[in-house]
Amino acid sequence: MNPERVMTTIDGNEAVARVAYKLNEVIAIYPITPSSPMGEWADEWAAKAQPNLWGAVPTVIEMQSEAGAAGAVHGALQAGSLTTTFTASQGLLLMIPNMYKIAGELTSAVIHVAARSLAAQGLSIFGDHSDVMQTRMTGFGLLASNSVQEAHDFALIAQAATLRSRVPFIHFFDGFRTSHEVSKIELLTDDDLRALIDDALIAEHRARALNPERPVLRGTAQNPDVYFQGRETVNPFYAACPDIVQSVMDQFAQVTGRQYQLYQYYGAPDADRVIVIMGSGAEATEETVDYLNAHGEKVGLLKVRLYRPFDMRRFVAALPKTTRKIAVLDRTKEPGASGEPLYLDTVTAIYEEWLDGPLPQVVGGRYGLSSKEFTPAMVKAVYDNLKQERPKNHFTVGIYDDVSHTSLDYDPDFSIEPDNVVRAMFYGLGSDGTVGANKNSIKIIGENTPNYAQGYFVYDSKKSGSMTVSHLRFGPQPIRSTYKISSANFIACHQYNFIERYDILRDLAPGGVFLLNSPYGPEEIWDKLPRVYQRRLIDKRARFYVINANEVAHKTGMGRRINTIMQVCFFAISGVLPREEALAQIRASIEKTYGRKGEDVVAKNLEAVDQTLKYLYEVVVPAEVTSNVELLPPVTANAPDFVKNVLGPIIAQRGDDLPVSAMPVDGTFPVGTAQYEKRNLAEEIPVWDPEICIQCGKCTLVCPHAAIRIKVYDPAELANAPATFKAVDARDTEWKGMKYTIQVAPEDCTGCSLCFEVCPVKNKSQVNRKALNMEPQPPLREQERENWNFFLTLPEVDRLNIKPTSIRQQQAQQPLFEFSGACSGCGETPYIKLITQLFGDHTIVANATGCSSIYGGNLPTTPWSHNAEGRGPAWSNSLFEDNAEFGLGIRVALDNQRDMARELVMKLSAELGDLAQLLLDADQSNEAGIRDQRERVALLKQRLADIDSDDARRLLSLADSLIKRDVWIIGGDGWAYDIGFGGLDHVLSTGRDVNILVLDTEVYSNTGGQASKATPRGAVAKFASGGKPAGKKDLGLMAMSYGNVYVARVAMGARDEHTLRCFIEAEAHPGPSLIIAYSHCIAHGIDLKYGLKSQKAAVDSGQWLLYRYNPARAEQGLNPLILDSKPPKLPVKEYMYLENRFRMLTLTKPEVAEQLLQEAQEDVYARWAYYEYLASRPVSDGHNGNGAQA
Repeated sequence: MNPERVMTTIDGNEAVARVAYKLNEVIAIYPITPSSPMGEWADEWAAKAQPNLWGAVPTVIEMQSEAGAAGAVHGALQAGSLTTTFTASQGLLLMIPNMYKIAGELTSAVIHVAARSLAAQGLSIFGDHSDVMQTRMTGFGLLASNSVQEAHDFALIAQAATLRSRVPFIHFFDGFRTSHEVSKIELLTDDDLRALIDDALIAEHRARALNPERPVLRGTAQNPDVYFQGRETVNPFYAACPDIVQSVMDQFAQVTGRQYQLYQYYGAPDADRVIVIMGSGAEATEETVDYLNAHGEKVGLLKVRLYRPFDMRRFVAALPKTTRKIAVLDRTKEPGASGEPLYLDTVTAIYEEWLDGPLPQVVGGRYGLSSKEFTPAMVKAVYDNLKQERPKNHFTVGIYDDVSHTSLDYDPDFSIEPDNVVRAMFYGLGSDGTVGANKNSIKIIGENTPNYAQGYFVYDSKKSGSMTVSHLRFGPQPIRSTYKISSANFIACHQYNFIERYDILRDLAPGGVFLLNSPYGPEEIWDKLPRVYQRRLIDKRARFYVINANEVAHKTGMGRRINTIMQVCFFAISGVLPREEALAQIRASIEKTYGRKGEDVVAKNLEAVDQTLKYLYEVVVPAEVTSNVELLPPVTANAPDFVKNVLGPIIAQRGDDLPVSAMPVDGTFPVGTAQYEKRNLAEEIPVWDPEICIQCGKCTLVCPHAAIRIKVYDPAELANAPATFKAVDARDTEWKGMKYTIQVAPEDCTGCSLCFEVCPVKNKSQVNRKALNMEPQPPLREQERENWNFFLTLPEVDRLNIKPTSIRQQQAQQPLFEFSGACSGCGETPYIKLITQLFGDHTIVANATGCSSIYGGNLPTTPWSHNAEGRGPAWSNSLFEDNAEFGLGIRVALDNQRDMARELVMKLSAELGDLAQLLLDADQSNEAGIRDQRERVALLKQRLADIDSDDARRLLSLADSLIKRDVWIIGGDGWAYDIGFGGLDHVLSTGRDVNILVLDTEVYSNTGGQASKATPRGAVAKFASGGKPAGKKDLGLMAMSYGNVYVARVAMGARDEHTLRCFIEAEAHPGPSLIIAYSHCIAHGIDLKYGLKSQKAAVDSGQWLLYRYNPARAEQGLNPLILDSKPPKLPVKEYMYLENRFRMLTLTKPEVAEQLLQEAQEDVYARWAYYEYLASRPVSDGHNGNGAQA
C-alpha cells in the first residue's frame, strides 16, 4: 500500500467506469446484468458535468439494444471520437457483427465486458467466459483482469494499447465475482492516465475519421478476387500487438509500481505442476499455490492476461523449464469440441514453442460456470490430479458428474483462510436493504482503517424475492479470496424466518458472534430457537445477540427497511471501529446515500441510528440444549419426488451438491412447484371479516401472489371443516344457497397489504378496520395453514357457472400463476394471474427476459401452475430481444398443425363419421365450446387408435391442435418499447392471432431501474440521472395505425372492471392484440402497498389514459377508439410527486424539475385533446377514426 497514493473501496464496475469515463468522449450504453452499473456511473457523472481527461464532458447516449450500442460505437469511432461501451452475455453477442467491422477497419476502441454465462438450457446472469469466447474470431484483442485492482488498471492499459496498436480490445473481468466485488484499491490519478495516453495517437485516430474535407470510401463490398488478400493485410498489426501491450504494461509499472506481464507466472521457480487460468479464479489459485508450496510442494500458476492476440512464444517462455504437467482451466464449455479454447491454445503453444526437453503433459478442465464456486479445495484437487501418472483430461471441478464421470473429487473442508482476516456473513432478504448496508460497511472499514477490505454479495436473479448473503472480509494484506466464506467470525441473520429453514450457524467459527433480528427478546429467544441452533451456539462457544429491528424500524418510520439498524449493531458488537467513530461514519454515509431522496428519508435513517442500541441485547447462552424445534423441511410433505429430491435441495441452499444426473437434460422443468415452497416472508397477513365483506372480489384480483382466494361451494362441503374455518352465505343471486369463503395462504402471502388498501368496506364500529385487516402472522400460522389446506380440498367452481365479465364472480376462477418470487406488492403479477384465470388452460406463453421471466421461470420453483386436470399455461423464454418473433413462431406452428389436423380429419371423414364435421365446425369462442371440443378430441383419439393407417397415426400426433390455443406474448417495456420493438411491430403487422401483454413499469426494472422509451418526461432513472427530458413513446398509437390490431391501455388500480373487459376483448379479437398495462414498481420510489393509489392518480391526472381500440367496431360503422378515461381532474404534479422518481429531481435540479413538470402538464393537455379528437372522429372517407386506412 503506497501511502502517497489515494486508496478507496469500490466495486469492479465502478473501478472500470472511472477510467473508461476519463478516457472517452462518446459512451453508448444499454443495460444488461452484470455490466449495467458501468453505464449508470457514466450517465450519473455526465449528468453532473464531470469532465474527462481533456476537460470535456463525455456524451453518454442510451441505445435501444446492445446491437444499437455497437452501431453507435462504430459510427462515433468512424467520426473520430474516442468511444466505448459496456456489456455482457447475449449483449456482447449482439455486438459481434459490428465488432468484425470495427476490427476489420483497424479502429482503436475498448469494450469493457463483465463476462457472463450465455442462455443455453437456461438463462444465468452470473459469471463465466462463455460470452467473450464467442468473440475470438472478431479481431478484437482480449485482455483479462483478475481482480478489482486489475480491472481498474487494465481499463487504462487496454486504452493505451488500442491507440498504439490500432487493434480494438475487449477488456473483460468476471461478472459478479469481480464486477460486484467491493475491494480496497489504489486509484489511478489523471497524471497516471496522461502518462500512458499519447495525444499524438489520438490525433492520428481523428485523422483517420470520415471527413468531407478529406473524403474516402470505407466499408466496401468485395468480391472473391480480392477479399481474401484484404483479410491478410492486418497480420503485421496483430503480430506487433503483444509487444505493444507488454510495453504499455512496463510503462504502467514505471508509473504506478504495479508490474503486469502478458503471461504472468507465480509460484515455485522449479515447479513441476502448473495451472493455466485467466480471470478471478487466478486469485484463489495464487492463494493455494502459496499454501501448497509452504507445505513442501512445487507448484505454479500461469495467469493469462492477453488471450488475443495469443503470443505462443511468450506464453511458453513464462513457464518454468521444470514444468512436467499442465492443467488448463477454462471457465466455459464448448459442447462437441476436442477441448475448450484456452486448453487448445495451450496445447498448440506447447507443441510449437516448447524447446526444453520432453513436452509437458497438458490436460484441460472446466470450472466455475455461472459463478459456481472455485475454492482452494478445488484448486488443490486440480494439482492432485496432476500428481497422477495419467491425470484425468477434460475434467470438471466443483460439481459431481455422475453421468459422464468427468469430475474431480475434492475435500470441501479444506481451507486456507488466514487467521488475521476477519470474516463476517449477513443473511438478508433482497428488499430489506442488507446488501446496500453492507456495501457501506465495507467502505467504512476500508476507508477508515489501514485494513484491506473485500465485500461480495450472493443473491439469485430474483433479487428482491430471495435470500441474500453478504460476505465481508478485512485484514492487513490484500485479499485474494475470490470465494465465499465458509468459516465466519460474525454472522447476522436479518430475517427471523430464515432460522426456521436454514442452518445458518453451520459456517460460524468457534468463538464467533451471532446477531439475530428477532421478534422475541433476550428472555424468550432461547426457547424459540431450533434445536440445531442451540447445539451450535453451545458447541462453538458463541456469543449471541438479539434485536427487534422490525420494531425499531416501525417506531422510527423506516417501514420494512432494517438495514441501517442492523448495520449499527454490527459495528457496535464487532469493534472494528471505535463505537462513536463508527456511528459518525454511518451517519455520514446516510447523508451521502439518501440525501437526494429527501430530508425525510435522511431523518428517519438518522433516528434509527440513534435508537438502535437501546434495543440491542446480549443473550446468555445456556449450557444445555432444551429445544424440541426442528428445522422446517424445504418443501411440504406432499411434494412430488422431483420437487423433494431436486428442487428441495436448491431451496435449502444445497444446490451445489446435486449431481449432474439430477438435472433435466434439456432444461425442461415441471410447473406448479411454487406451492411446495413455503417462504413465510410476511410479518402480517390479511384476516377476513366475513360479517362486513361485500364479496366484491377486489382483494383477490389485486393480490400479486395469488395468496388470497375465493371459493363458492355446497354447504355440505363444510362437514369436516376446521373449527376456525370461515364461511358465509354467498351474496350473489346466481350463487344462492351456496357458501362463500375468502382464504389466505399464510405461508405464501408476502404481507404486501394491497388487499387491505383496495378493500372498499369500512368497519363502522372500528375505525381503520375493513373487511380485510393485517394481523401478525406467527400466531396465526398453524391455524391458517390448516384452514388453507382444507380450503384446497374444496371443489373449484365449475367454470361454466362463472360469469367471467364480473369481477365478483370471475375471481372464483382458479389462478394458474401463484406464489411467485416477485417483489412484495408487485404491480405486474396481477395482470399475469388474470390471464391464467381467464384463459390459462389453453394458453402458451412466450415470455421476454425481464422481471416476469425471473419471477416466473427462475429456479428452484415456478409460479406457473396447472389445474386438477393437469392443464395450464405452457411457458417458455427465448431471449430478451426476440420475444415477439418467438411468440409468432409458436402461433405459426400451432396454425400449421391445426390446418394439417383439419386436412387429415377431412381425409379420414369416412372412418370418423359425424365426428369429423363436429370437430371441424366447433365453436370454441367460450368456455363451453372449448370443453365440448376437448371431449370430441378425446373421442377422436379413441377412434384413431383402432385405425391402422399412416394418416391416422399422423392425426393422433396432431389431435390436440384441434383444441383452441391462445398465444400470449408477455414482457416489459424495455422489451416492447426498445430492444424488441422492431420484432413486436413486425408481429403486429402480420395479422396473426397473438395476444401481447406489455407490463409497463416505465423503466428497465429487472436490470436495476434504467430509463426506457416508456419512461415519462421528468422521471429520474438510471441512464437518466438528470431527469428524462423527452416524453414517453406512444406505443399504443403506433399499433392503432395498422387498423386491424386490438389495442388497450389499462390500469387495474384505477378501473379494475375496465381491465377485465379489455383482457376478454383482446383474447376474443381474431387477430393481433396489444394490452399496455400500467404496472407500479419499486423503481418508482414508492411503498408498493400504495401502488394502486399511484395507478389511480396517474389516470385521474391524465398522465395515463385508458382506452380501447377495437377493429370490430369499425366493421359495425363505429369509431374503433373508445376513450375510457374521463377528462383529467388532478394536476399532474399531484400524481408525479407521489413518487420519488419524479420528486427527487426537485432536490438535485429544482429548476430542471420545474421546467419538466410544466412540459409534463402540457403533455397531458395535448394528449387528452388528441385522443378526444380521435375518439370522437366519425368513421368516413375510408378511415377508421384514428386515421388508419380501413
